Amino acid sequence: MNSATLSAISRIVGGDNLLTSEEDKIVYSYDGTPLLQQKPEAVVFPENPTQISALFKLAKEDGFKIVPRGSGTGLSGGSIPVENSIALVMTRWNKILEVDELNLTATVEPGVVTSQLHKEVEKRGLFYPPDPGSMNICTLGGNVAENAGGLRGLKYGVTKDYVLGLELVLPDGEILSIGGKNFKDVAGYSIKDIFIGSEGTLGIITKIQFKLIPKPTSAVTLLAFFDSVPQAGEAVAEIIAAKITPCMLEFLDNTTLRCVEDYTKLGLPTDKEAVLLIEVDGRGSSVMEDANQVEQILMKNGGQYISKSEDPAESLRLKSARRTAFSALARQRPTTILEDATVPRSKLPEMLEKIQYAAKKYDLIIGNFGHAGDGNLHPTCLTDERDHKEIERVHKAFDYIFEQAVALGGTITGEHGTGLAKKQFFEKIASRPALHVMNSLKLVLDPDNILNPGKIFTFKPKCESLIYGRQR
Repeated sequence: MNSATLSAISRIVGGDNLLTSEEDKIVYSYDGTPLLQQKPEAVVFPENPTQISALFKLAKEDGFKIVPRGSGTGLSGGSIPVENSIALVMTRWNKILEVDELNLTATVEPGVVTSQLHKEVEKRGLFYPPDPGSMNICTLGGNVAENAGGLRGLKYGVTKDYVLGLELVLPDGEILSIGGKNFKDVAGYSIKDIFIGSEGTLGIITKIQFKLIPKPTSAVTLLAFFDSVPQAGEAVAEIIAAKITPCMLEFLDNTTLRCVEDYTKLGLPTDKEAVLLIEVDGRGSSVMEDANQVEQILMKNGGQYISKSEDPAESLRLKSARRTAFSALARQRPTTILEDATVPRSKLPEMLEKIQYAAKKYDLIIGNFGHAGDGNLHPTCLTDERDHKEIERVHKAFDYIFEQAVALGGTITGEHGTGLAKKQFFEKIASRPALHVMNSLKLVLDPDNILNPGKIFTFKPKCESLIYGRQR
């Protein structure tokens, strides 16, 4: 990037909002995804939508790319810069603009940290359910871009279920406002849903309106241990079959359990092969009735050392066994590769066996935890990126895991996104019509491929797209 372009960027955003030192470029050259890194040409902190619009127009004229970024907690390489790009950092857009208690909505800027919104609305007896594992660090704009999930997804759904409206800057510089406080609105196409989960490839989010719900008045948390993974899997299946919908139904295997105990010193029995964390919430006496039924199902399927608590402090302690899983695993070896794959809930026991088989076949340490209630697992490989032979085995193991997930009717990602890390695999399993539709959307909204290029799938320019769409 030449000095004239950098000077033009500085004029748009101001010199204090432009970083060009090598140290700053390194800081923004990676995100939470291991093994991926690329320095941007500059780091830019825009202050308003008009500046972002001007940056898009300059990018088209001068031929550089723009890669949006929140806190950099992503696990699929979605915010990794590309060649000849600027990192557009949105973390300073961190205001909760409104909590509307009459309409049960919140309007926020994209740089608000997720847990900050939780705390603000819960003061008022309201509830924003999505709770990604990185909720104390990740930003709401990133949550929308990745359609983030969380531990409460089984009962309450994921980010897209709470987005009512968006303000975005499109790659042509136009500012688009869609949706609003209406809970029912079917006028025209549901355009906002195109942008949710688009991983920053179609527009820059500058404002979000979220739906809120009343906060549950009570919750009961249970923690149970099993001698075998199949026992835990059967318990999960029976809880779902009993028509109980916990807000959390989480799984940890023995590798993860041992790491968590080493990290937290909670007094967990590390000789057990599996752990289930369940939380039932709601209003009235039905909460304890459901919790008692869950406890009976756990015992019936071999659950041991069952803890059950209504006390918020004790519940938080029990939940720390799951919330610290990634941190606990990451302490063991220099490189931690956290993945996610999802299968239909009925296929969960088979998928758990496939992951165990992959660890043995490729001689790897793979801890496994995740959202058992919705079939979303997080096989996590503990490795060392300096050991190239071991990394080759890691890639083979995850190829096998993803292939098996798809064979069981599942998918290669339930909540982390495709980004760069899974792009190659996605292009193998996605149907040609699906790829054509996505390419067509990108072509209409970003024909010059300025915004976060190379993520999710390989973009085909117009002349290639015509041929691409006709091939069968």
